[in-house]
Amino acid sequence: MPDISLTTVVVLCAAALAAGWIDAVVGGGGLLLLPALLLGLPAGTPAAHALGTNKAVAIVGTTGAAVTYIRKTRVDVPTAVRIGLAALAGSMGGAFFAAGMSTEVLKPVIMVVLVAVAAFVILRPAFGAAPAAAPASPKRILAAIGLAGLGIGFYDGLIGPGTGTFLVLALTAVLHLDLVAASATAKIVNCCTNAGALAMFAWQGAVLWQLAALMAAFNLAGGMFGAHAALKKGSGFVRIVLLTTVLGLVVKMAYEQWVA
Repeated sequence: MPDISLTTVVVLCAAALAAGWIDAVVGGGGLLLLPALLLGLPAGTPAAHALGTNKAVAIVGTTGAAVTYIRKTRVDVPTAVRIGLAALAGSMGGAFFAAGMSTEVLKPVIMVVLVAVAAFVILRPAFGAAPAAAPASPKRILAAIGLAGLGIGFYDGLIGPGTGTFLVLALTAVLHLDLVAASATAKIVNCCTNAGALAMFAWQGAVLWQLAALMAAFNLAGGMFGAHAALKKGSGFVRIVLLTTVLGLVVKMAYEQWVA
């Protein structure tokens, strides 16, 4: 592990705790965790080490949140796993094309989409408020595999920010899930994509395992607390966190695009 001050380690663990909570409720914990690692690691540390360590931390919290959801609420695990495997394939394809594509061109488009999403959620207060009246049809499941799996998985490999939030929105819209059930399903999908990414980073030797293990404990606690909060407070609470996360992502991407 690189030489990091105790203060920095404490800050990174606090960021991991908060990121786990946010990610469990509505996705987007990486918006906090990854920048914290990039800023906290010593100068000269390869960016790949921050990315790999981020995945090693995130997969623990995501798994803890997924287990909590599965134990406490009804989740269609087989469907979630099928979407997750498609997302894994999509993220690998996105990563392949990312090497030869400028993502800066796509960021303004993503910001417009996020603003539209925020407006939609604000203007449609009933969105994701009630569970589906009947199980999803095979056509809807296939559409979810294509959109939430291959499509958002590809985006995750190509660009990345806000993947968990996009998953929640897509699963709510396509499968007609309430926001709590969509968050639960998204956690299982995220477990699949994180596992694939972590395997690649580990193979490349780009994971700081000692730091990751310490931060993962806090991320796990945050993930479990976040899942419990979402289950206890319901879809209205998730909706508020969703809007906050989407608007925060817009501000972050706008800053990176036009200010930084």
